[in-house]
Amino acid sequence: MEATRAGGIYATAAFGFWGLSPIYYKLLPGVPPVEVLCHRIVWSVVFGAIFLAVMGAWAPVREAFRRPGLLGTLALTAALVSVNWLVYIYAIANDQVIATSLGYYINPLVNVLLGMLFLGERLSRGRIFAVALAVAGTGSLAVNLGGLPWIALTLAFSFGIYGLIRKRLGLAAMPALFVETLLVLPFALAGLAWLASRGESAFTERGTATALLLVLAGPVTLLPLWWFAEAARRLPYVVVGFFQYLAPSTTFLLAVLVYGEPLTPAWAVAFALIWAALAVFTFDGLQTRARLRARAPQ
Repeated sequence: MEATRAGGIYATAAFGFWGLSPIYYKLLPGVPPVEVLCHRIVWSVVFGAIFLAVMGAWAPVREAFRRPGLLGTLALTAALVSVNWLVYIYAIANDQVIATSLGYYINPLVNVLLGMLFLGERLSRGRIFAVALAVAGTGSLAVNLGGLPWIALTLAFSFGIYGLIRKRLGLAAMPALFVETLLVLPFALAGLAWLASRGESAFTERGTATALLLVLAGPVTLLPLWWFAEAARRLPYVVVGFFQYLAPSTTFLLAVLVYGEPLTPAWAVAFALIWAALAVFTFDGLQTRARLRARAPQ
């Protein structure tokens, strides 16, 4: 019971923090998304090194650098997570918080689709129906907007593919993220140096408050990841799955109630279909789990 309670606290902290993270990026108005991304990478490396040193968790990092194949795969995941972070930061900066919410609502259903395509997983009728509802929701939004909701789809698929590859690697979350950010660190440093040479660096030109906020990009990235890892160690996967809806739900409420983004009929229809898909998906998962438990030897 103690482990379950602690797991619930960690999961609530992780997904609640992710859901509220647009607040942090809204505190950096006028800072180019690329510069924010560069600082996120740099300070994730700095604070990640501190974390690994404190936890004595350098062994997986050394192992990754001894295996060129693994390092190459981590370079791919580093590119995927960098794209995901950049699009997310861009969306927040351009008042598209609601689009990020949709992306992370779609993500669990994208994971199901990727599992079918790349892992040979068979979909139940319930999951097929859920994916169909998600496609209908996304399609209806595309028709009404006159184009695909590229922010939501980029976030959902980049993070879905990232998660799929990382799952197959079997590496602990923090060491793997440290290696990923370390691999793209030279590009981040080059970008920051270029901005500084042109006198366009927000870090040096906009005062102490902005500089400190950019430094905080490291903890903002790493803390929820650590909390999530602690939650995953203590809770069944299906329970963690329930908690994951906390993040996009919180972001959705922020977008509509705090930042005043309009919930137009087109967005309302899309969200209604996605929520219906997630309800079907969750119910099917619970039924499958109940059947497996019933068949298990007592």
